[in-house]
Amino acid sequence: MDHTYKADFVYKHDNPYHDRLGEFQDFVLRDTQGEAFRGKWNTDFFKREASLYLEIGTGYGDFMMEFCHHHPHVNFVGLDYRFKRGYQVAKKLSRSEVQNFCYLRARGERIAHTFAENELDGIFFFFSDPWPKKRHHKRRLFQAEFLNSAFTILKPGGKVYIKTDHDGYAEWMEELLQNHVQDQGQFTLEFQTKNLWENVQPSVCNIASVPFLSTFQTKFEKIFVSQGTKIKAYVLTSTKNLTSVPGRGQVQ
Repeated sequence: MDHTYKADFVYKHDNPYHDRLGEFQDFVLRDTQGEAFRGKWNTDFFKREASLYLEIGTGYGDFMMEFCHHHPHVNFVGLDYRFKRGYQVAKKLSRSEVQNFCYLRARGERIAHTFAENELDGIFFFFSDPWPKKRHHKRRLFQAEFLNSAFTILKPGGKVYIKTDHDGYAEWMEELLQNHVQDQGQFTLEFQTKNLWENVQPSVCNIASVPFLSTFQTKFEKIFVSQGTKIKAYVLTSTKNLTSVPGRGQVQ
């Protein structure tokens, strides 16, 4: 197992933006600070009961800000590992009209240490680093260990929403999902496409649209689409006690 997943993992870094992120301590958590809220995000951090969503890899924060603006009734945690870009995102978030979010500078491998079992309603996983060179594939976040963690922290029927521009990473995901679904039975593949934007025009973040993934474009995504790159997209649904909690995992 990658040591990053283990309980005794320690963050090590020497970056000035780590301290600068402390300027936004009301809504920014760094390294293991988010792990202190495991199982208590709604009660202790957001201090309200609401659906809880996680975005892994917030990038420039455009989806995070758009989603939070259109869904002020949800609680949202945006996670990324970049320092300088994270600071830029925090500055933009500090000017937001809504305050239903937390920005977490941490590793995506740590989600099972950051969220408790059945705590999340959904996970957004958009344009994760594909690590295209074969010798770097082990660094890809989308691995069996990651899927196990996602299954644990999602509520019954919770969903993982995925987008990627990279053909090789998409093939990697599909092969892993095929094997993982057969071996573990943790998720069903509810939706998949090799070209999300074929005959579809972007619109506002309208959750009534089907599929939900075709109602917005991230900053990276707009660049890819303008270059003619086909966007691969998937929706995974947790099979955990699926019939016992009606409506769980639905973006509302």
